[in-house]
Amino acid sequence: MRTQSIAVIGAPLDLGAGRRGVDMGPSAIRVASLNARLESLGYGVADLGNVEVAQAESQPSGPRSARYLPQIAQTCRRLARMVEKALSEDRMPLVLGGDHSLAAGSVSGTSHYFRKRKQRIGLIWVDAHADINTPETSPSGNVHGMPLACLIGMGPEELSNIYSYSPKVDPRNVALVGIRDVDQLEKPHVKRSGVRAFTMREIDERGLKQVVREAIDIASAGTAGFHLSLDMDAVDPQFAPGVGTPVRGGFTYREAHLAMELINDSAKMVAMDVVEVNPVIDEVNRTAELAVELALSAMGKRIL
Repeated sequence: MRTQSIAVIGAPLDLGAGRRGVDMGPSAIRVASLNARLESLGYGVADLGNVEVAQAESQPSGPRSARYLPQIAQTCRRLARMVEKALSEDRMPLVLGGDHSLAAGSVSGTSHYFRKRKQRIGLIWVDAHADINTPETSPSGNVHGMPLACLIGMGPEELSNIYSYSPKVDPRNVALVGIRDVDQLEKPHVKRSGVRAFTMREIDERGLKQVVREAIDIASAGTAGFHLSLDMDAVDPQFAPGVGTPVRGGFTYREAHLAMELINDSAKMVAMDVVEVNPVIDEVNRTAELAVELALSAMGKRIL
């Protein structure tokens, strides 16, 4: 789907993360001139502000197996409505995080918009982590490790049943790209889920270009397009130090750009998340700057 208008939506959510600070991610990305740089590509940009998020200091954390789950679900429901409304106004949603639990809301909004039109979507999940934990398998109880499970119908009902249906995406149309840190009890979930998981080893062996093109094919097969959910920790900490959960061995700077350029070439992306930017541990906003650059590449910026 090609559109000339983008809706920027901030989701300053850090209730799902173990380390504080990603709630400042949307501000850091905006400070890096996201809107002006998107406009320089010829897009009309409507910044819709931030979705309302509860503050951790004023909330009970709840069960240790899924901390702050009701509050996260409430934010995700609000975010889903904002994303769906943006699509109904012919604007491509660009959601700025915040921790990755927000994707349970953003992807739900995209899914519901197309479901009402008797269409379905695919999902490309670019991440160092699989995010297919459940409260029963999570070693930390951090919900940002569960959103993909929720979207394919495996996670807690509060998040998996937004809009009263599940799954939001058929696992056969989900590509998980770049994983290199998967929890021991989570591994069987990944293998049984039906999601196509591309590990960093496979990317090393086959090359990023071939993997991303296959991911696009998977997410596009029989769908109206795909939602791209980009966790900045997919990029190696050498290039993106300010992320919620850094893991060595990720994408290089150019690999990350190539992935986004290939996604834009497909003309099949209908919505995008950029999540887990943590200015507290960043270096002079380097990671937010890269987040903007990658968003621009996904939206069509080219060298020539």
